[in-house]
Amino acid sequence: MARDQVVGLARDMRDVVRAHAAESEALRTLAPGIVDAMWSTGLMSSFNPAPAGGTEPSFAEMIDTWIEMAWQDGSFGWIGIANMPSSFAAATYLPDDGFDEVFTAHDNHVTMGGQFFPNGQGVAVEGGYRLTGSWSFGSGTGHAEYVAAGFLPMVDGEMQWVSEGVPDMQVAIVPRAEVEFLDGWHVQGLRGTGSYDYAIHDVFVPHRRTFALFTREPRRGSSPATRMGMMPVTAAGHAAWALGVAKSMLDDVAELAATKFRMSDMASLASRPTFQKGLAHHVAGWRAARLLVLDAFGSAEAAVAAGDDLTPTMRADMRVAAVFATDTARTCAEWAHLAAGTTSIREGSRLERAFRDIYTGTQHAFISEKVAIDAAQVWLGIVDDQFGL
Repeated sequence: MARDQVVGLARDMRDVVRAHAAESEALRTLAPGIVDAMWSTGLMSSFNPAPAGGTEPSFAEMIDTWIEMAWQDGSFGWIGIANMPSSFAAATYLPDDGFDEVFTAHDNHVTMGGQFFPNGQGVAVEGGYRLTGSWSFGSGTGHAEYVAAGFLPMVDGEMQWVSEGVPDMQVAIVPRAEVEFLDGWHVQGLRGTGSYDYAIHDVFVPHRRTFALFTREPRRGSSPATRMGMMPVTAAGHAAWALGVAKSMLDDVAELAATKFRMSDMASLASRPTFQKGLAHHVAGWRAARLLVLDAFGSAEAAVAAGDDLTPTMRADMRVAAVFATDTARTCAEWAHLAAGTTSIREGSRLERAFRDIYTGTQHAFISEKVAIDAAQVWLGIVDDQFGL
């Protein structure tokens, strides 16, 4: 499969996603028909390193693929930024024997989800860790064979440190059967993502199924993304997801405008100058945000491809672009929702579902105002680096 086909794989999913969107909401996890199609088309593994069945797309290709997926349906897009980066990370950074156990032994047909934040503790024992913890919002775990779980290694009751002020943070890859799912996924939006809470109780995880959360040293794969680590890939996903959902609302309200008439108003919505101005303003804002995202991630990617180090400033630039794109997308969505009037409150419509989705997805801590503050402190020279960027 050629790299430029990845966006096309997502686009080819439109009919399937539309047909199963309501089912996903009712099931509170992605409908099996969509999951099966993601595998049969090759979309599910497309972001993986080549040894794990992927095509190693560029950031521009990943971003446009995620935008397309989120445009189709917010939950489908969220699965794109949950399952696909999770398997990308595990396939890229697991040791060889762990990769063989998880990927090779299953012919690379591995769906993975979960929470990478270190909400667990791993007591060091011979050959690995005894892992215990509880994680919230494990996106994509409803249909995942393996679950990612971030944790802090503990040796003789003490946390471990990789440098001054920076704790050792690891990710464990755990078979589904060893995870207790707590569910709790009764939410306003993104209902079809199976983002269950889960717990792990004193489960042995061998070293071969762990890797460092902030590593940028790939064990397989040759794309610049593999040498940039999980944070840029995750940030690009959040930015693209928000842009995709917002674009669906802008497109839908523009289509609606030709036939939409407000009560006591003989003019169509499309003929009203206030609507025309609002549409122009918000579409322009959306396009500007997308270009910023492509520029920030593309510039960092090009530098890494040329052999340069990924600097704190580059990482700050990417994270701020993601926050800005998210804020812009939310503003576009709010305008589209108001412009559509009562059409946007009809339960089950694309506009109604997208509005719920974007106000759920943009609550995520990864694109919060603290991220912008941390990045600005790097720009201002107040700190040399923020390791979490």
